[in-house]
Amino acid sequence: MNVTMEKFGYPATLVAEFDHWVVLARPAQPTLGSLVLAAKSDAIAFSDLPAKAHAELKQATTAIERALGAAVDYARLNYLMLMMVDPNVHFHVIPRYEGARDWQGREFVDVGWPKVPDLGHAVALQGEDLAALVSWLKGYFG
Repeated sequence: MNVTMEKFGYPATLVAEFDHWVVLARPAQPTLGSLVLAAKSDAIAFSDLPAKAHAELKQATTAIERALGAAVDYARLNYLMLMMVDPNVHFHVIPRYEGARDWQGREFVDVGWPKVPDLGHAVALQGEDLAALVSWLKGYFG
């Protein structure tokens, strides 16, 4: 585990795991199904990851795209590698869609659609709500 994984709630937010990557439910959901794809490595530069981690991105992104397609029927998927606050290599994975998605009585609007995602406008989940989201998403990763 690295500090970035920990910041995003690992292991409680874990929805899928690979040899070099973890997929975490993002506690702040700018759109329904927002994830963090985090390298298990302590690397802080993308180029410092081992070659096997780069190769495994194919498997991880295929699983993410299949799962989120079924879960939220996204129109586009944004992979954002920001790494300004959280130092270890990771992507914010933001499903994009026009309008809103409803989940457990909450509405998740893609405020930025069709432009840049608005990460500041998010539904913050914690406790039982976050655990329910994790469980729900895990079902799509099988």
